[in-house]
Amino acid sequence: MKLTPDALTRARNIQRPAYDRAHVTPGIVHLGLGNFHRAHQAVYVDECLAATPDWGIRGVSLRRPDMRDALAPQSGLYTLAVRDGAGTAARVIGSVLEVVVAGEGIGPVLAAMTDPATRIVSLTVTEKGYCRDGAGDLGQAHPAVAADLATPERPGSVPGLLVEALRARRAAGAPPFTVLSCDNLPENGAALARVVLQFAALRDTELAEWITAEVAFPSSMVDRIVPATTEADRAEIAALTGLEDAWPVVTEPFCQWVVEDRFPAGRPDLAAAGVQFVSDVAPYEHMKLRMLNGAHSTLAYLGQLRGHETVADVMGDAELAELVADVMTQSAGTLSLPQDELSAYATRLQDRFRNPALHHMTAQIAMDGSQKLPQRLLAPIAEAHAAGRPWDALATGVAGWLRYLERFAPEDPMADELRLAAAKGPDAVLDLRAVFGDLSDAHWFREGVLARLPA
Repeated sequence: MKLTPDALTRARNIQRPAYDRAHVTPGIVHLGLGNFHRAHQAVYVDECLAATPDWGIRGVSLRRPDMRDALAPQSGLYTLAVRDGAGTAARVIGSVLEVVVAGEGIGPVLAAMTDPATRIVSLTVTEKGYCRDGAGDLGQAHPAVAADLATPERPGSVPGLLVEALRARRAAGAPPFTVLSCDNLPENGAALARVVLQFAALRDTELAEWITAEVAFPSSMVDRIVPATTEADRAEIAALTGLEDAWPVVTEPFCQWVVEDRFPAGRPDLAAAGVQFVSDVAPYEHMKLRMLNGAHSTLAYLGQLRGHETVADVMGDAELAELVADVMTQSAGTLSLPQDELSAYATRLQDRFRNPALHHMTAQIAMDGSQKLPQRLLAPIAEAHAAGRPWDALATGVAGWLRYLERFAPEDPMADELRLAAAKGPDAVLDLRAVFGDLSDAHWFREGVLARLPA
């Protein structure tokens, strides 16, 4: 049976939504509806809908129609498959009510964002979606930004889209929504506010002032490993449940969401679903970016060079598993949380990485290195060096990226520049200030990285 609301009543081995979807109305618009959102934020929202059914999600696919085409015949339903060594537990998530595709016309997207019922606009658009330059400011030369400044009523960039929706709400006398970043960026709320306000100021200084005064941009830290869905996943889930799902999502049991509690327009009771609300997310962001994501990048590049396809494969390589542990230890030395808490976190991470059921591909993690390494490895290297602490394991991850660029075609916003530099050698890549900043001029850094180049 194909997954539909009617077929769900006849499924087996599956947890169903604990609420009547007919009573659910939208309150959230999510930009960048992909696997991660469906395995993370949408699951937390799903937990809240029995008590507060006015927080359903309208998803926005920014470019391609694939997700809409998969979920629309299923009325937005999809299967969450949670895997570990003991097996797979299946659950149907019903919090996504509809999916619209920005690439097919921005009108429906703006209509959803300007609907007074929308009180939160959340995002998982990756680092690329923020249209930032190397300094973290709005990249005014970015083609999408330049196009939006020329025709702001038809936005194609994330900053342009948010500003146009907020402008329209202000003009209509509607209160603004809260803008909630769920991307892996340090202080992601402040990073997003920065580019949005800079874009708004280029359009209308009064609008920029209104956004500054009225719109909240809370930061958040998200953590769950979500590999790409494969045909084998679809077949396994169909065999388990008796339902053919066009796009299920596979994940691990662990899930964490830490959020700065600033929601003037209201929010669902996410704390009841396990979300941790704090006044300052930064310590948790740094912990995750450096210990989990930094280790992930390191194992991805070194794993690719050794022919390891998955994270679990890398953890089966004793030398690389030791390197991963060292990366976590050295990263922890740059963090402000209690060391016993960080040590326990490192142990949990290594257990998660060893999960043989996830098939998390190293090639997937290796994407967009130019955007990821500054936060994940370069910042902790600089801080560890300044404090006189070890940073050799962190440098090994950077060295792995340099060698990876020589042997693989990178999928990266800077792909052309990286290919040209890599063809000249590792020193030329280290000269790319858009990635390395002032570290390009630091002899101690350059020598330390080049000394650890893999064979």
